[in-house]
Amino acid sequence: MGILPRFDGDKAKPRGRDVEPKPDPAAVAQQVVRELVLPDPVIQTSPDEKHAQLVRVPTWMWLDGAMWKPVAKTAKVPGVSVTATATPRSATWRMGDGETEVCEGSGTPYSSKFVADSSSPDCGHTYVRSSAGQPDDAYTVSVTVTWDVEWRGGGQQGLIPGLQTQAQMPLRVAEAQALVTA
Repeated sequence: MGILPRFDGDKAKPRGRDVEPKPDPAAVAQQVVRELVLPDPVIQTSPDEKHAQLVRVPTWMWLDGAMWKPVAKTAKVPGVSVTATATPRSATWRMGDGETEVCEGSGTPYSSKFVADSSSPDCGHTYVRSSAGQPDDAYTVSVTVTWDVEWRGGGQQGLIPGLQTQAQMPLRVAEAQALVTA
């Protein structure tokens, strides 16, 4: 056997540790998103849940403004660092009476500076039927907050839409009867 000639394509291989390939930033982003801890929404209404809403009187709904902010998490693995930031996009309210309201923000908290029967400027609902006859004589109101997640790292970026958090509560709706006397 003779010595084989060396071709230009032959390169000396590095000795010692093999070089590990860098992780895929998109795969790291998926892991970071699974580890994000998003705040649970807390439903608030006016009148509050301890008092009955009234048929044909606007109900105000809102979520704590402090939860309506971006949430970020970073993962660092050998060779790449990825940050995922979840931002709340909308709140979908199912009012329990078959109606749905979609609000683009957390809603406006009711305060005494508003007229008692005024509608919320951005997130409200007016019931047209009482909740009498429903389980516990209350509608089940639920809210689903939809979050969009942007991630960046390893020279790449992407968007993961549609993460959701949810909450629900019972809400009684009463009907006030007017009595006209002459």
